[in-house]
Amino acid sequence: MKKMLSLLLASAMSLSLLAGCGGAPAPAQSNNPPAGGSSTSQGGSGTTDPTTPAGPIKVAALSSGYETTYPGMWQEVCDAFTAETGVEVQLILEKNLEDVIGPSMQGGDYPDAILCATGREKGLTEQFIKDKLIADITDVLSMTVPGESATVSSKLVPGFVGTNITNPYNDGKTYLAPMFYSPCGLFYNAGLFAEKGWTVPTTWDGMWELGDKAAAEGIALFTYPTTGYFDTFFPTLLYSVGGPDFFNKAMNYAEGVWDTDEAKQCFDVMSKLASYTAKVTPAQANDSDFTQNQQLILDNKALFMPNGTWIVGEMADAPRADGFQWGMCALPGGGSGTSASYCWLEQIWIPSGAANIDAGKQFVAFMYSDKAAEIFAKGGAAQPITGITDGMEGDNKIFYSIYDNGASAVMGGFAAYASVAGLGSVREVFFDPFNSLVSGSLTTDQWVENINTASDQMRANLLSE
Repeated sequence: MKKMLSLLLASAMSLSLLAGCGGAPAPAQSNNPPAGGSSTSQGGSGTTDPTTPAGPIKVAALSSGYETTYPGMWQEVCDAFTAETGVEVQLILEKNLEDVIGPSMQGGDYPDAILCATGREKGLTEQFIKDKLIADITDVLSMTVPGESATVSSKLVPGFVGTNITNPYNDGKTYLAPMFYSPCGLFYNAGLFAEKGWTVPTTWDGMWELGDKAAAEGIALFTYPTTGYFDTFFPTLLYSVGGPDFFNKAMNYAEGVWDTDEAKQCFDVMSKLASYTAKVTPAQANDSDFTQNQQLILDNKALFMPNGTWIVGEMADAPRADGFQWGMCALPGGGSGTSASYCWLEQIWIPSGAANIDAGKQFVAFMYSDKAAEIFAKGGAAQPITGITDGMEGDNKIFYSIYDNGASAVMGGFAAYASVAGLGSVREVFFDPFNSLVSGSLTTDQWVENINTASDQMRANLLSE
């Protein structure tokens, strides 16, 4: 598994990509840029062994399904960091993280490290990227992991840095450090499939046939927690249909890319999928009710939903149908014949206006320690360091073996672009309209037309050196 994943992910390094993965949803955020802080993206000196411990430092982390699986996971990691370095940590751990830290950041009071992925409804990380308010942490890669003799870069699985997932400005510098990674795909009740004698489709035509069978029994083919989860689904669909070259063009809004045969095939799939989606889904596709859409899978009211491995912990205490058993499959092969699974990453980063950038970098380096990885693993979270999958068992062993079973690993998402008046986020342009496709208030042609118009602006305002 380790060797296979390394090879698959290393092949992704040649692509110019930006992470579009979202994870668990969050409330909406204002598009106004954060107040305070520096207008530059340069960080501190990157001292790895300060003679006097800095701090206390503030670490803000999203409380997700991993924390549900192992309560106290983040506090234990922070305590381990303090024990190793002497730097005290004030932990801010919230499900609505952006709401909690937003007001203080507007006043110029920034955490020294933030665990918040791109693709969330609030768009906090994207806003910091667009406004170049993220510190350069390239030197973290050469740091010695606190408490160990290895450097950060020597422990990372190849392919997790060096793309626009971590280097959004195409300037050869790293600004976002890769954290928990998860194979993403379509999750379903394997017990129901066994009971019905159904097989998981490997083509979209097979999907529609199964959808008709399920509909006859009052079961929808598809649901989704929120439209934010299409940040893994849609890029994977593009890759499976058009292969890596088409994927790369789409991620960078290449002129005419949405008028190609490959793009039309993808839009046809999305349009038809909308017609097979549980009708209650859009009304529940928000930060308060998204688990009700996930519950549709556990109650056998829908067959498939896009998600990541954190779903097991997130829904651990939810009721479920008799014989329920988690299953996960890659997206069916498209025009290229490639079955694919998105490799989703969370990111940890440092605001350039943080008061303790050097100590924040030490904290980021500690995230790749064996001690931190061991604690995170108790919550089912996998750090992108070599050997992390060796001790997996149960559901995670099945999920992470998806690349061993022939699925291509897809990394990255739509490239970052500068803030432009009237131009929405990637999520607002590409993914949120799916709710309207399901409800019938928007046609596919209108959606594609809006994407073409927005893509012209996005392409003209790509962030670069």
